[in-house]
Amino acid sequence: MAAFRYCTVISPSTSFFCSGNQKRAFQFQSWTPRKPILNVNKASFSGTAGSSELVAVPDLVCNKDESSSFGFKNLMETFWVDVQEAEERPLRLKLITEPAETVSSSQLQNMAIRIELRNGCVGWGEASATPATSAEAALAKVCEFLRRSPPLTLNFVLQQIGSILHGQEYVSLRAGVEMALIDAVANSIDVPLWRLFGGVSNRLTTSITIPIVPPARASQLASKYYGQGFNTIRFDMGLNINAELEVIKAVKLAQPQCLFILDANGKYTSEEAVMVLEKLHGMGISPVLFEQPVHKDDWNGLAYVKNVARDKYGIHVGADESCQSMNDVKRVIQDKLVDFINIKLAKFGVLETLEVIDVARKSGLNLVIDSMVETRIATGFAGHLTCGLGCFKYVNLDSPLMLSEDPVFGGYEGIRILSLSI
Repeated sequence: MAAFRYCTVISPSTSFFCSGNQKRAFQFQSWTPRKPILNVNKASFSGTAGSSELVAVPDLVCNKDESSSFGFKNLMETFWVDVQEAEERPLRLKLITEPAETVSSSQLQNMAIRIELRNGCVGWGEASATPATSAEAALAKVCEFLRRSPPLTLNFVLQQIGSILHGQEYVSLRAGVEMALIDAVANSIDVPLWRLFGGVSNRLTTSITIPIVPPARASQLASKYYGQGFNTIRFDMGLNINAELEVIKAVKLAQPQCLFILDANGKYTSEEAVMVLEKLHGMGISPVLFEQPVHKDDWNGLAYVKNVARDKYGIHVGADESCQSMNDVKRVIQDKLVDFINIKLAKFGVLETLEVIDVARKSGLNLVIDSMVETRIATGFAGHLTCGLGCFKYVNLDSPLMLSEDPVFGGYEGIRILSLSI
């Protein structure tokens, strides 16, 4: 029996980025047009996050020799970066909120970073919301450094960026600059980012978030999203337990085949978190993942919820806000506090993200890739990294669907593909 699935294509083909109300378009991602090389199932890109499992596409996955020949670590040492222009531009977009998916007065306040090398290749990155004054000053300093620097290896340039944008305060800015530099370098050697990061797959799937709305509206949204191809639904929780449980119940009744991820954003006590699991169990609902059930500093509470969730209900627990640095990740691993950790480029930066992933994989921890509220510049980069590494159990890259408009032209786009179900 055939069924259609709505999918998204991510491509480093020539694309354009428009900032605000500017009429002028700016080249994004690629120096020359290329064929689409990455598919993303449209259980993809919206509000507070999404999720789903990585799926390989055999006819488009590169072979081992081909992917390893373009290793990122080798490129770090051998590619000399010579920057002609580096600049930052504001990303100011209104958000879509419920009810009825209306445009909110709330506004995305991110920064786009554009880096052009002397060979003509351009890379784009994105920094999620940071205090405007300090962000603009810090990015201006980095851009000035890049424009004035002589040719340097990519590794050395990234080290210098890390020194200028040091610490947690500037981590999202550092991530944006790292994205732009790596993107420009990948374009220089005409290798898509997913291959550069390992070439495991060119397809991923992700889920969509349903906000806490009246149950009837939640049911409508669930049916709408399932019809578009989403089969994993994520819920933001932690404000009103009874209302949240009613929403989950309504969605379960509307689409019983969907998988559920709960994210409490650190707003429950350990007792409340366990109570939520008990009540869901009574409804016959078993989420596949319960993210950050307690406050980020409540390590004992996190361990307690994890043990109850695993031993009594067979549910995995993940850490997000509790893992803000490599030291946090090592503590989580050492004390066996959770089953999953949540990875965001804006939380660690690109380079530290790769280090965290390596440490987590060696420990046996499972991984979730997520994002802040970002445009397709940042989520596209994260998608390439996710496909290249192929090690994420769940993918939450739905934030562009929260935006009232899309400032990125080109890149991945919606298509229809034929999916066979037996």
